[in-house]
Amino acid sequence: MDAYRGLVMFLMMGEAFDFGRLARNFPESGLWRFLAWHQSHVEWIGCSLHDLIQPSFSFLVGVALPFSLAGRLARGESWGKMTGHAFWRALLLILLGVWLRTGPARSMTYWTFEDTLSQIGLGYGFLFLLGFRAVRWQWVAFGVLVVGYWAAFVAYPLPGADFDYAKVGVSADWLREHGLTGLAAHWQKNSNLAWAFDTWWLNLFPREKVFTHNGGGYSTLSFIPTLATMVLGLIAGGVLRSVRTPAEKVRWLVLAGLAGLAAGWLANATGLCPTVKRIWTPAWVLFSGGWCCLFLAAFYTVMDWRQHRAWAFPLIVIGMNSIAAYCMAHLFEGFISRNLTVNLGSKIFGFAGPGYAGSIHGAATFLVLWLILLWMYRRKIFLRI
Repeated sequence: MDAYRGLVMFLMMGEAFDFGRLARNFPESGLWRFLAWHQSHVEWIGCSLHDLIQPSFSFLVGVALPFSLAGRLARGESWGKMTGHAFWRALLLILLGVWLRTGPARSMTYWTFEDTLSQIGLGYGFLFLLGFRAVRWQWVAFGVLVVGYWAAFVAYPLPGADFDYAKVGVSADWLREHGLTGLAAHWQKNSNLAWAFDTWWLNLFPREKVFTHNGGGYSTLSFIPTLATMVLGLIAGGVLRSVRTPAEKVRWLVLAGLAGLAAGWLANATGLCPTVKRIWTPAWVLFSGGWCCLFLAAFYTVMDWRQHRAWAFPLIVIGMNSIAAYCMAHLFEGFISRNLTVNLGSKIFGFAGPGYAGSIHGAATFLVLWLILLWMYRRKIFLRI
């Protein structure tokens, strides 16, 4: 789990490499175009490697829970103490996400809940309670979340012909390229149930200006299908803790992964539900959940079953301090980047040619972040919530 979590955080921190800049500097290079595409989110329907960061992080929260509960029970902690800790943790995650989204540049708290940490926090209490239930009830909860969320979006009426998409940040060009029709139109950007909820919910908080839309289409209510992703992780974690043989565990994960990929693809292909990460559609829960199961199967096979662990040390350094890595990437990356320029000079990063200077600078920034995490790892300093 630590290695998989480390890969997830590596992909997030790896934005510093800025493959998009390389793709622009060398437009004839298919390699840089490929890497740049997988280092960015798709506009609406579809999936890149970068789109799997948040589902994987959420999924692993669920995977870790059965092990955490078992450890706490073994130490003799009461149910009440564990419950209080779980809901306190949930609150801290929500507020930490709000704080990170606010940043130092804003004059007041920016109340928004689409950050990964906030999304996890909003559903974590329910996930904790579900961790004490039998696996059949976990599957029931997963089904209710996925089907119920789909039905709620379908029940919300489509916008009328006079709906002004420009006022909610959706241009005519965007609609021509990414617009949805038929049943799938219920998941159109900034005209769906989740958008309508946020135009009410987020305006209950003090704001610099009235909330009308999120530029990327992200929403608070995505915590509900995110919870479904965490529940799938909870079930997978139960499989890893079970008495099954390693081969049986891998087979379960692979079959679940393939089933999720097939179901998500079919829902999108038939128009039943599009696979949109930005609003975490039910089809996205299935499709991304399938990938998460396959990644977990691969890491479990290599790390736990076959015992090949040495290669993953750089990832484990990141994965064992994932909250610290997440916060550092948001808070310190710019500071480190600027200080590298001040202390080393910008020209030193152009030794491979001016086209590579920005990405080499980014790689140096990433290395500094990783060395800080290594220092923390060596001294057993782990940020836990």
